[in-house]
Amino acid sequence: QVQLVESGGGLVQAGGSLSLSCAASGRTFSRYVVAWFRQAPGKEREFVAAIGWSGASTSYTDSVKGRFTISRDNAKNTVYLQMNSLKPEDTAVYYCAANPSTVSRRPVAYDYWGQGTQVTVSS
Repeated sequence: QVQLVESGGGLVQAGGSLSLSCAASGRTFSRYVVAWFRQAPGKEREFVAAIGWSGASTSYTDSVKGRFTISRDNAKNTVYLQMNSLKPEDTAVYYCAANPSTVSRRPVAYDYWGQGTQVTVSS
């Protein structure tokens, strides 16, 4: 079992930055792939970024490449999402998710989910 808790969301002006954290419980967290997804009102949950268990493998959706960076610190059981040059279209609830298998962009591939943290970018 893995429990995930997101933090770091908030309100920021366009062009600003936020750093999200996903803190996990469980001794085997270092063996899990972790991803960030987001869901805006009235829209489907969409993939944002993912990172492999060692941190060497990462994947990003095109709309955030060059602006967002995913990283992890297995010693702290935490995955981060640094978000720079934020745009109003980045406004959503951001969720972290984990699975013990491979990097995937599909929500159904992830077994464990956090409760989400709201990110609001004003224009």
